[in-house]
Amino acid sequence: MASKNSPVTGILAEEHVIIDFGRYEGKSVFEISETDPHFYTTLISAKESGNFAIRRNNKDKTFRLYCNNFSLSH
Repeated sequence: MASKNSPVTGILAEEHVIIDFGRYEGKSVFEISETDPHFYTTLISAKESGNFAIRRNNKDKTFRLYCNNFSLSH
């Protein structure tokens, strides 16, 4: 069975992408989807607008979601 791509992280599993800004710094995108659906929807909109980037951290091999628009970090 094919897995569905995340609207925030694309082909990366949401539990492997960590928020690197604001009040949810250190939480995974999956955790956000479970605890704050409104903010998760905001992340989807930010992705569609190109307001963040996901980068691999070579030190610990995790993925980090960086915000290019500080209005998301409140």
